[in-house]
Amino acid sequence: MSKGRYLFPNDYMADPSAHVFNGKIYIYPSHDWESGVPENDNGDHFNMKDYHVFSMEDIESEVVDHGKVLGVEDIAWSGRQLWDSDVAQKDGKYYMYFSMKDKTDIFRLGVAVSDKPEGPFIPQENPIKGSYSIDPCAFQDDDGSYYLYFGGIWGGQLQYYRNNKLIDGSVLPHFDEDSLTAKVARLTDNMLEFAEEPKDVLILDEEGNPLKQGDTERRFFEASWMHKYNGKYYFSYSTGDTHLLCYAIGDNPYGPFTYQGVILTPVVGWTTHHSILQFKDKWYLFHHDSVPSGGKTWLRSMKVIELQYDNEGKIITIEGQ
Repeated sequence: MSKGRYLFPNDYMADPSAHVFNGKIYIYPSHDWESGVPENDNGDHFNMKDYHVFSMEDIESEVVDHGKVLGVEDIAWSGRQLWDSDVAQKDGKYYMYFSMKDKTDIFRLGVAVSDKPEGPFIPQENPIKGSYSIDPCAFQDDDGSYYLYFGGIWGGQLQYYRNNKLIDGSVLPHFDEDSLTAKVARLTDNMLEFAEEPKDVLILDEEGNPLKQGDTERRFFEASWMHKYNGKYYFSYSTGDTHLLCYAIGDNPYGPFTYQGVILTPVVGWTTHHSILQFKDKWYLFHHDSVPSGGKTWLRSMKVIELQYDNEGKIITIEGQ
């Protein structure tokens, strides 16, 4: 699959998180729609209000829409904007981690639970204690531990925090200071809370120094994803305003991770958001672009393309356009 395949032309879906459950591929995207909210740097035009679940028997097969599985109106603490989500499975239960603004317009992370990978998902009464910002990625390690990665700057509000505490004002580091980082926390055994204080996901350059905020083509912006390949941990992410998907490699789920290169060059639309999946001995990149909507960045379409590695474990860059 050297050419990208659009997965669901009937509707606009973005941020596809793909997993293999029970031998099938399940996809958990955001659901874009034309809400009429003007574009701005806070991302208010990404005014998503519910989630659908999709499944595929095989990578080339028909995509099945299992319908709406969770909406803003179902969540007791909801304000607005159901952004990116991800799902993990443990002991026959499925846990959907989602990002949404609460009633005070602050992004939190929530959890909703189902007995089936296709939902519907029943939300907990409150957000995860100590959670903030956006873009959760749930990762199961080989030892059975589960971790939640999260965070995003600008509209994702990460710049409002230092040391997991809300600070006064919205403060990005200066260009020559260390960049803001994604966060990671191990989950409790019941999958519903953080088992520890979130830690920084540090990305280093080739000399072992943390990436700087001004290094906009390499530093973290949003869209965390974690996968393992040949025993190494691959942390991938979007650079946001420079429109690249990049990755860094580490020896454990906390990092630090050393920057390696670009997975995907810019696509049509403001940026993209992805997941990486192994299925039947091949690897795939799920992502989105705005080609079908004529370039409307708030109306995105999910797609998939094969991902390949070289002999050293480096990901071979995919051209986005």
